[in-house]
Amino acid sequence: MPDENRTIRETDADARRLAKTLLRTARHGALAVLDPQSGRPLASRVAVATDIDGAPIVLVSALSSHTQALLADSRSSLLLGEPGKGDPLAHPRITLLCSARQVGRSDPDYERLRRRYLNRHPKARLYVDLGDFSFFRFEMEGANLNGGFGKAFVLTGEDLISHHASNAGIAAAEQSALDHMNSDHADAIALYARHFAGAGSDGKAWRMSGIDAEGFDLMADNDKARRVFFDRPLENAEDIRQVLVEMAKQARQHVSAPDKAQ
Repeated sequence: MPDENRTIRETDADARRLAKTLLRTARHGALAVLDPQSGRPLASRVAVATDIDGAPIVLVSALSSHTQALLADSRSSLLLGEPGKGDPLAHPRITLLCSARQVGRSDPDYERLRRRYLNRHPKARLYVDLGDFSFFRFEMEGANLNGGFGKAFVLTGEDLISHHASNAGIAAAEQSALDHMNSDHADAIALYARHFAGAGSDGKAWRMSGIDAEGFDLMADNDKARRVFFDRPLENAEDIRQVLVEMAKQARQHVSAPDKAQ
């Protein structure tokens, strides 16, 4: 039995899933850097997306103070987690301990980061290609997870990152799968949101904003995000269609079951 008096709990599968949920659903966060002039911590709010393996990515202007700080010292942290109603300290949040890497336009990772970021933040198309904007990818070295009162965990980078042999293949096939689902299968996406993500029948227009080996991300009205995990990681890109079809069938049967019982 776990020691209820321990401040830090043993990291388990539930803690890892909560941490990855906070990562994948974050649209913004507090970025803390070291000010190169004073050496003091400097925090600011940034929009956040994730790479195919779950690493956070941000798009920042060279004119901002946190960009200059990251270029001088890559050590940084990100606080993620959306406060809900009531006490903001009762809601889960995670502080990531990171090293930031600037990703320039000639970097082989650039187009993937740009595409995934814009799927999460479509309005960024207005400025993403301006000369003074660039991406940073945050390599996660560890994290402090607070799942609510009495639920504190310390995680490693390996607890957070999603290393899968299928990552590259899924990244290559991701955009065509997203475009197909969002244009032709809005009904299935609504079922995913309702059955697997607990969104309820709120009438929101949900869309897929990302697919990776462990699951997919949903967005509604550009401000609500939900995470859906697969039962097991995808072994290759060809699995995407089959798994989504099976999940749609499962969700449809569940949603229609109450009607059949009446």
